Amino acid sequence: MTKAEPRDWAFTWTLIFTGVLFLRPQDLIPPLQALHLAELSAMAGLVALFTGRMARRQTLTRMTPEFAGVLGLGVVILATAPFSIWFGGAVSVFTDLYLKVALVYLLAVNVIISPRRIERLTWLLVLAIGYIGFRAVLDYVRGVNLIARGSRVQGAVGGLMQNPNDLALHMVVFMPLAAFMALRPGPPIRRLIAAGAGFAMMGAVVASGSRGGFIGLVVMLVVLAAFAARQRPAMVVAAALAVMCALPVLPASYWRRISSITDSSKDDYQSSEARKRLFGESFDAFVENPLTGVGAGQFKDYKPEKRVEAWHETHNIWLQVAAELGIFGLAVFTFLMGRAFTGVWQTRRLLARVRAAAAAAKRPSARRKPIVAPVISDEDAQFLDAHSAAMAASLVGFFVCSFFSSVAYNWTFYYLLILAVAPRDILRERLPVVRRRRAVAIAEQPAGLYGEPKGAQV
Repeated sequence: MTKAEPRDWAFTWTLIFTGVLFLRPQDLIPPLQALHLAELSAMAGLVALFTGRMARRQTLTRMTPEFAGVLGLGVVILATAPFSIWFGGAVSVFTDLYLKVALVYLLAVNVIISPRRIERLTWLLVLAIGYIGFRAVLDYVRGVNLIARGSRVQGAVGGLMQNPNDLALHMVVFMPLAAFMALRPGPPIRRLIAAGAGFAMMGAVVASGSRGGFIGLVVMLVVLAAFAARQRPAMVVAAALAVMCALPVLPASYWRRISSITDSSKDDYQSSEARKRLFGESFDAFVENPLTGVGAGQFKDYKPEKRVEAWHETHNIWLQVAAELGIFGLAVFTFLMGRAFTGVWQTRRLLARVRAAAAAAKRPSARRKPIVAPVISDEDAQFLDAHSAAMAASLVGFFVCSFFSSVAYNWTFYYLLILAVAPRDILRERLPVVRRRRAVAIAEQPAGLYGEPKGAQV
């Protein structure tokens, strides 16, 4: 990365909030619950952000299409609340959860403004999720914190990852980030830690016994291998052989549960049939309330006397949003998902432009005349290339797992969203190409690999 940036307290508090959110130290030290560490760190970050931007005479926040979509989903939650089956419950989903998500996204969209900050946030997430994954594997081996007759482990902390299916989802979506951190050049200890975190996440998927997590893991690994093979084919082959060698040692109970995906007779708890009924009931809820839904977070309470699977979530993000927020909520959430994938694709297109500028800078003729060059270092460009590949695999994993989880209003997707689109915004700021097909020329001087003038500070 480039040289150290001056301390930005808004970004520092964002990191602190993220650590508290995922690691939940209050679960380990109960007296910390009274301090409300997550809320305090988020508020401190917002205060630091707003005071800093006002001091620089900037608007209170940057506005991006993705942030507008996040705000739009909040508007839909509030607008449909009066038509929900429980007005107070729908409003509480907004005030107790989604409003916090939107405010922290506001914070992130203003502070994640450099490759170095993306790397620091990514490392924090890899370490936090890797730790939870390690704890899950350890608990499974020790036979503690288990459910379903000791065949499935729960998350070691409450909140986002306590449920085995949600635990598996988080492992799947953050595993690619750990893998690419392990594959990147750097100190061996850092690469070893990242690799260990990745293997812990994979072990936690197995320990969770989640069938949706298994499907998401397989699809994600295929996408991950496709990107990694372009840079480190030998490493991909070695990893594939290691996984194949590990398959025989997996417990028979796990394979029996996975086989129930296609053979319901092996489903000891008939949960797959229950899921099918839930999918039908949630679709019926959408058909009966296509414009307003039944209210954010209210599907589990919807007509329990007429439902076979009463008091359960949809276990499908798309049906969750459709049934609870109607067609407008589904449209906004689809827009956000599409923007996440589009952000990765646009990042890789911009990086291709960077490589083209690098090739032009190497030609002797380019040394004697102005060239179009991005103001970005070689190391930053390489990092963003690896990061965007990891995010493609992460988003594919989330998309697959989204058909088996009800986390539309929760934090995970919005962290993925900011990590997917922030590199694109950074590159757009640094690429001196104006949208009206004009270019800013850089004065004649020796250029680096990616076209930046030597000695330029990024």
